[in-house]
Amino acid sequence: MKYLVTVKPGSSQERIIKTDENELTIYLRAKPHDGEANEALIKLLSKHFKVPKTTIKITRGTKSRTKTIEF
Repeated sequence: MKYLVTVKPGSSQERIIKTDENELTIYLRAKPHDGEANEALIKLLSKHFKVPKTTIKITRGTKSRTKTIEF
């Protein structure tokens, strides 16, 4: 599967909102410092979709709020 993800780091709660068929908006508590937000993103997606963390890849936008995720 392939998703376009908009990440909102530094939020007060973690949640996933499906905005379109293959688009998600994800609120994370982690700050975008030293890859903490990307790690938190992968962990949250792993729990949500019930897949191993190692299968989730950020293919575009590792340093951007808009990312492409594949698994």
